[in-house]
Amino acid sequence: AMLQRVRAVASRIEPQTAVFRRDAPAWKWEVNVISGNELNAFCMPGGKIMFYSGLIEQLRLSDDEVAVVMGHEIAHALREHSREQVSQAIAAQTAIGVGAALLGLGQGSADIANAGYDALIATKFSRTAESEADRIGLELAARAGYNPGAGVSLWQKMSNAASGGRAPEFLSSHPLDARRREQIESLLPTVMPLYEAARRRG
Repeated sequence: AMLQRVRAVASRIEPQTAVFRRDAPAWKWEVNVISGNELNAFCMPGGKIMFYSGLIEQLRLSDDEVAVVMGHEIAHALREHSREQVSQAIAAQTAIGVGAALLGLGQGSADIANAGYDALIATKFSRTAESEADRIGLELAARAGYNPGAGVSLWQKMSNAASGGRAPEFLSSHPLDARRREQIESLLPTVMPLYEAARRRG
């Protein structure tokens, strides 16, 4: 039953991806649920979507909230954030290694520089990608006829899970704070008309 729910949500969101990538509706979309307590979900490049049952069951997600999570994860795949992040990390590590060699610094100095990159620059990039995925994900959900206002209740549930020591794993590198909910709330006036139009179309 849970798999049917998730696939039903995906079937409505997938056609909406054409707004952001013309080729995306033709991807070989595949949606599955893993039985496990992890609070996690992801979408791999090419449209392979995976939800852990724990995310849906433990946070008691509504279909609207599932759609917001799914839209967010699909947005990462549409924008190829993982590929960008890997490319950026490889380029940074190469530059740090070459710079350390040219300056005659040891491996320890290069390791410190890499740690600084991970803590400061990579995190910044990651937050930028998350912000973009939030925006695109809300729009995808709204265009598919799911209430984007569920993003606010979803984040409240995630914050509650984090305060209980169970931070959702797919958000583990990003702080769960009021600013993110505020950002989602600020996007609602833009995406609510898309939701209302989708509801009128039936």
